[in-house]
Amino acid sequence: MLTLQESIRRVLPDDAKVAALAGRVWRPDVGGPAVVVERGGVLIDVSATYPTMRDLCEAADPATAVRHTHGEAVGTVDAILANTPAESRNPTRPWLLAPNDLQAVKACGVTFPISMLERVIEERARGDLAAAAAIRTQVLAVVGDDLAKLKPGSAQAMALKQVLIEQGAWSQYLEVGIGPDAEIFTKCQPMAAVGTGMDAGVHPVSTWNNPEPEVVLAVSSAGRVAGATLGNDVNLRDVEGRSALLLSKAKDNASSAAVGPFIRFFDAGFTLDDVRQMTVSLTVTGEDNFRLEGSSSMARIARDPLDLAGQLLNVHHAYPDGAVLYLGTMFAPVEDRDAPGKGFTHKTGDIVTVSSPKLGRLVNRIRPTDACERWTFGTSALMRNLARRGLI
Repeated sequence: MLTLQESIRRVLPDDAKVAALAGRVWRPDVGGPAVVVERGGVLIDVSATYPTMRDLCEAADPATAVRHTHGEAVGTVDAILANTPAESRNPTRPWLLAPNDLQAVKACGVTFPISMLERVIEERARGDLAAAAAIRTQVLAVVGDDLAKLKPGSAQAMALKQVLIEQGAWSQYLEVGIGPDAEIFTKCQPMAAVGTGMDAGVHPVSTWNNPEPEVVLAVSSAGRVAGATLGNDVNLRDVEGRSALLLSKAKDNASSAAVGPFIRFFDAGFTLDDVRQMTVSLTVTGEDNFRLEGSSSMARIARDPLDLAGQLLNVHHAYPDGAVLYLGTMFAPVEDRDAPGKGFTHKTGDIVTVSSPKLGRLVNRIRPTDACERWTFGTSALMRNLARRGLI
């Protein structure tokens, strides 16, 4: 099994030479974060022009800004990545952060049929992993597994809803899966996300949990989708299964929102259509020699990314600093890890890699939430730091 440091040696997209990539690094010499752009394997600090990633996402043409804004080289991608894992970090040198900062961190649920069915199973199992396998068989027998053809909110979807209600099989997860309104929730606070090469947190109260590999959109305050990156919406299946009202406890925990490695801004060579057809892959490798691999296509999403962005930000919902939006998971691991019928759950030390050729690789190691690096640098600290540096 590769270590975390060995796993992050290559994180850039396959076509990085033509990609407009931006991220954030921590600069110990200035005591704070810097917005950086990637050029030829080197990270250039452009904070003098764009003090925050929010500012870069608000630019009229972020991709052009990435390519032409002058700045200061702070190190190579390889060197900064190598210095990112906490246990081997030299605190006097830069390390990588999540690429988003002031943006709200929001997430969509049950946007793919397979994840929708798994949420139904969690609900019926009341968070009991041992009961899930039998319930999965029962649910599929009633609902079927070919819901991808249904357009949420359509007449056909509403007709299916009525049939399921009559059969006693309706669920709140089916409501947001095939109904007109998407599920959109707050994943974490601005600046609380972790980036590639950092530990991702699983609350130790959980005994049934999983990674959720997703595409994440960068959305401006005007609702314009500026670019995309990768995310891992770490989820506690047993906690949410006990009650949907525990969603915040299942989702918003220390280091449980992973985003990165870089935001890729849209241009002539990378558009929203690339996101719509993107294949996202997941690999989990454990210290127990367990290995899980899977992939799925964004083409199977039930709601278009623009519809989700529009339901997030509109005349009824304002985000002056924009948002990053997880589009929902397309992969729900159910493979048995320890014993037949026990399914999948994380173990401490798991290396989770979420990847896609045009977005690169988001790599994190799983740790209990109370063993991850403590988040202490919030928005007020950022404002004071930027002011001291004369950037605002």
